Amino acid sequence: MSKPAARPPRRPPAAVVLGTREERLAEPQPPRAARIAAYALFFLLGVAVSICGSFVQALWPPAGVLLALAATAATFYGGLRVTGTRLGAGMPVAGWFLAMLLLIVPRPEGDNVLWSNATSLAWLFAGSVLGVICATLPTRTSWFPGVPGPPR
Repeated sequence: MSKPAARPPRRPPAAVVLGTREERLAEPQPPRAARIAAYALFFLLGVAVSICGSFVQALWPPAGVLLALAATAATFYGGLRVTGTRLGAGMPVAGWFLAMLLLIVPRPEGDNVLWSNATSLAWLFAGSVLGVICATLPTRTSWFPGVPGPPR
């Protein structure tokens, strides 16, 4: 009788979805022109996610906050993975914050998009934390954001 084939070690769910640190660091760096285009695209995507998330979190509390935060985390992490740089996560964060600043300011008529209630504050705080987390994850670059490291 033959021995049953050994199973590969079981990977945690996060490693299946996100990959291990070694797998992420071994990915090839995109060309400079593609990274620059991706930075601009992710900045605009950060603005769009901020605006849409601000309305979704107010429309369907509390599930709307979770939905908006999931879209925010996906945008921030997507920028990091597509470009392979911390600036790739920082550009959607910058767009997100810019749109949030504009949405927090009340209009002359007294209308607000974001109020000082629990869901709006959770949206603002948790989105900020997600931005910081994604911008500090390991990347394929050197210490300076946006500059690729030496070839491996």
